[in-house]
Amino acid sequence: MALHRFGRRVGLAFGRLGLAISLATIAAIVASSNGHCETLLKAKIGVLRLSSSAPVFIAQDKGYFRDAGLDVELKFFDAAQPIAVATASGDVDFGITAFTAGLYNLAGKGTLKVIGGMSREKAGYPLIGYFASNNAYAAGLKTPKDLAGKRIAVTQVGSSFHYSLGLLADKYGFKLSEVKVLPLQSLSNAAAALKGETVDAALLPVSTARALMDSNGAKLLGWVGDETPWQLGAVFASTKVVADKPLVTKVLQALVRADREYHDVILTSIKDGKVPIDDKTRPLLEIIAKYTNLPIEKVVGNSAYIDPDGKLDVKNVDNQIKWLQEQGFVDKGFSADTIIAKDYVKAD
Repeated sequence: MALHRFGRRVGLAFGRLGLAISLATIAAIVASSNGHCETLLKAKIGVLRLSSSAPVFIAQDKGYFRDAGLDVELKFFDAAQPIAVATASGDVDFGITAFTAGLYNLAGKGTLKVIGGMSREKAGYPLIGYFASNNAYAAGLKTPKDLAGKRIAVTQVGSSFHYSLGLLADKYGFKLSEVKVLPLQSLSNAAAALKGETVDAALLPVSTARALMDSNGAKLLGWVGDETPWQLGAVFASTKVVADKPLVTKVLQALVRADREYHDVILTSIKDGKVPIDDKTRPLLEIIAKYTNLPIEKVVGNSAYIDPDGKLDVKNVDNQIKWLQEQGFVDKGFSADTIIAKDYVKAD
């Protein structure tokens, strides 16, 4: 009888223990599900492997997109204009790259909207440079204003490089028609033509040109930001995606978080055009190096200026459109107001 009572007590004890374990298990499952109850929104972002897209890489690598409720896939391109085409067609949801004539024409037709700012050409922040071939340099091509009458490689007609060249022509009073512009379709092609001496000069981002400079394959003439500052890059989306306010808001929220960190850690550390490698800057420099396929030592001089709040210089965008329209690269009949999604853009 005593043995029976003992067995019953043991059984009750194990029953209570089992109930406690079950309740604890259920509680853990509930807590876990509460932490992940929000379904992540999927988004594809088209981007170039350039330092001018640094906040995109930071947001992806440090989980800022995921924190905002997003599952982001980055799709890489070799020129800016194809990103605009891919965004308009729905191959990617968002494009983050430089303004081009192609982008403006698509936006003017109502297929794209600009939703935020990204990189800028600004004095003291090397980004796009004017580079001479060694032969052309030896023959007298020493400064940006000497580019008049030369054979100059760009990626595409109406690209950011072409526009930068046009601004330079306006500044120094020579006609763009006096320059033989060679659209070679990609950064790698333009760099190869410069090194191979089939062109006199090229406009290239510093991240692409760095290897040429280090190997004495080309000569730096100057920086676009020092000569003609302008709003280079933006965040944009198709009109269909722009209508998805939760998705757009989350993407911009994550990007602005990364914009601010990039500005406060990288841009405020720049001295003589370069970022020092220290405990503060190294983590972000390593992320940028990872996505641009460059050694960290090559990244330190590639820091494009980006507004810490993701603002867009709307007035400058309007000037770009007007200039491109005057050159016949962009259709007439629209302005910056037409292509900007005012619900999202923070105007500077």
